[in-house]
Amino acid sequence: MTAVEDRPATEIGTRRLRKEDQRLITGRTRWTDNITLPGMVHLAMVRSPHAHATITGIDTSAAAQAANVIAVYTAADFPEGLGVCANAWPITPEQVTPDHLPMVGDRVACAGEIVAVVVARSAAEAQDAAELVDVDFEELPAVLDAMEAMKDEVLAHPSKGTNKSAFWQLDSAAAGTGGNVEEAIAAARADGILIERSYRQQRLIPAFMEPRSTVVDPTGEQVTMWTSTQIPHILRFLIAATTGMSESKIRVIAPDVGGGFGGKLQTTPEEFITLAVARRLGKPAKYTETRSESLLSGHHGRDQYQKLTLAATKDGTVTGLKVELVANLGAYIAIVGGGVPVLGAWMFNAIYKFPAYQFNCQTVLTNTTWVDAYRGAGRPEATYAIERLMDELAAEVGVDPLTIREKNWIRHDEFPFTSVAGMTYDSGNYEAATARAKELFGYDELRAEQARRRASGDPVQLGIGVSTFTEMCGLAPSRVLGSLSYGAGGWEHASIRMLPTGKVEVVTGTSPHGQGHETAWSQIVADRLGVPFEDVEVLHGDTQIAYKGLDTYGSRSLVVGAEAVVRAADKIIDKAKVFAAHLLEASADDLEWGAGRFHVKGTDKGVGITEVALATFASHNYPEGVEPGIDADATFDPDTFSFPHGTHLCAMEVDTETGQSRMRSYVCVDDIGHIINPLIVEGQVHGGLVQGIAQALWEDAIFDDNGTLVTGSFVDYTLPSAADTISFVTENTTSPSTTNTLGTKGVGEAGTIASTPAVVNAIVDALRPHGVHDIQMPCTPQRVWRALQSARSTHPGSTDEGSLQ
Repeated sequence: MTAVEDRPATEIGTRRLRKEDQRLITGRTRWTDNITLPGMVHLAMVRSPHAHATITGIDTSAAAQAANVIAVYTAADFPEGLGVCANAWPITPEQVTPDHLPMVGDRVACAGEIVAVVVARSAAEAQDAAELVDVDFEELPAVLDAMEAMKDEVLAHPSKGTNKSAFWQLDSAAAGTGGNVEEAIAAARADGILIERSYRQQRLIPAFMEPRSTVVDPTGEQVTMWTSTQIPHILRFLIAATTGMSESKIRVIAPDVGGGFGGKLQTTPEEFITLAVARRLGKPAKYTETRSESLLSGHHGRDQYQKLTLAATKDGTVTGLKVELVANLGAYIAIVGGGVPVLGAWMFNAIYKFPAYQFNCQTVLTNTTWVDAYRGAGRPEATYAIERLMDELAAEVGVDPLTIREKNWIRHDEFPFTSVAGMTYDSGNYEAATARAKELFGYDELRAEQARRRASGDPVQLGIGVSTFTEMCGLAPSRVLGSLSYGAGGWEHASIRMLPTGKVEVVTGTSPHGQGHETAWSQIVADRLGVPFEDVEVLHGDTQIAYKGLDTYGSRSLVVGAEAVVRAADKIIDKAKVFAAHLLEASADDLEWGAGRFHVKGTDKGVGITEVALATFASHNYPEGVEPGIDADATFDPDTFSFPHGTHLCAMEVDTETGQSRMRSYVCVDDIGHIINPLIVEGQVHGGLVQGIAQALWEDAIFDDNGTLVTGSFVDYTLPSAADTISFVTENTTSPSTTNTLGTKGVGEAGTIASTPAVVNAIVDALRPHGVHDIQMPCTPQRVWRALQSARSTHPGSTDEGSLQ
């Protein structure tokens, strides 16, 4: 334990090592796959190799006779059903939503769909036997691409009659938040600047470190499920809602969870199947996916076609923005799948003062793996498109990309500012973040170097990429979510227990999977209650202990969950004050609170809050008419989102002869309000940066013409390692949020949202004199080289922009 004299004056703002790390790095974790129960059986899934096919027969006899096989089940063995993988966000009442059953018996709609499950005494024996299940398929035509799906020539679900799931629009004129975008476009076409661009958001895979795993124990009064999930509370509710089980008889535990990135924000077929098998056999059951299964059948992210039309005056002042999206949902609409592209509706306008705006989104069904949230969820897609487009506007006007942004962004003295999309940004200072980023980056010096290299005809050109972003995070408030037909609320719950030994238990409804809640929440409570950091324990991820909560996603945990913790702590102080006054024989109005103690004004009499906790436990002497105990609960439902922002600058060197790109430097200055733990923030930003950079340079989930995922292993799905990246320079400015007590904003997704356009803008900036204005992600050497060849053949010797689509 840290000596008192070594303690920081305040915990908030201190670079504390994470409490969680000791067990994580010494192998004392409890991943779901580490859990072993007496008599436990193991499951292996039999999956379709086809993207679209009718099942004409399943022969399980050979598998059933294999060594140590206990049972083989198909969908026909569960006539009562297995539950439903529900869509919790139908974005329109008319949304076309195919039923997503955990196991199918008649038709498969994507490769990887489960048609049978083998149960054996070991995982290896179950997997071996699964290969003996003989399934007869009659292949059907498959539609794999979103734009092809729009034609309705081949249907992903023939019974639905269309691939078009839903159309959703936000129009500033109709909403009363801005002008008519078509009028702005017409005016720009007549006498201004009109830029039309199409961008492709490729499909990505949330490649979390720990594959998904589920263990179900049906042998007690309750059914207990341990599972690698981000959403234990939501999962418990949806199991009860779709199976008919009593919610009080279901306990869901998210033990140590090895990453999620949105990929574990899901109710999965495997969870329902493991539950059903365990209940059928009356034995504990475990399923753990292989990495190939994870890449194929865990939900994917992104996959959009984007068309943007930007209107501006001749000097580069923006006057209108029209966005048209076609979003691929895959074969089924995942838990928030339809809503993910819609989240971008409020972010395409970004930090810029567009007078008119229209957002249009058409979601479509295809015979591919279902698509849902991936780190940033709708916000990275929006930020990429608008930041690419602002660079195009700067090039058209003939000014520096930062100049065009500064011309159009919201000034710091204009906050709070209601955007053309109807969102009220509470605080921000884009000027300060940009100025600091330029200083750290050496922006002017790099521009001068770039000019020299261009003048000398250096085959390795230097490009400078800019991304000035904001995001909405802290998914809430409940009333807004309800108005959008979202199936859950946005509140969060916390309980604090003052133990008689002087220790403090914090029970949170958030469910961390790498974010450091145990450390950050301990710091907050230590400061608030004046107790040692080491004396605070944070409990989470178990619906029996944390009985109420809405879990972790969308950068909501700090701005919503921690605010609930703060409010519970403040309630404890208010309760304890009454007891302290009684113990000190003083009026509560005469007490002062500070550093964990109540003092009688003008005297040296006082009592610590831990002494009050012990006194209330004994209850030998407490005020009349007051319940003994100072524990407290709090539920917080914010009035709005939080809006972090930042400026990211990237320098890329691009070899014009080979197409090879190399990152030279990367600087980001993010404004995330007050910081609880700088060390955790740095980790979040660094991880986010790498994921966003990976989309720009490496990652791409590809299906062949038959619907087979050809990037189904880490041989072909190219995740970066530490050796593939550089050391980033990260710093922060501070514009405290006005929407929560701590003045905090979200940070978990910031790096991912901002970095992708910064990298691509840098590559395009390097090649703009060669006639290149776009390269489809990922910007592999081959794609860069081909873009150069195409530009040179289209405009030989020209220094004007090309038109590469």
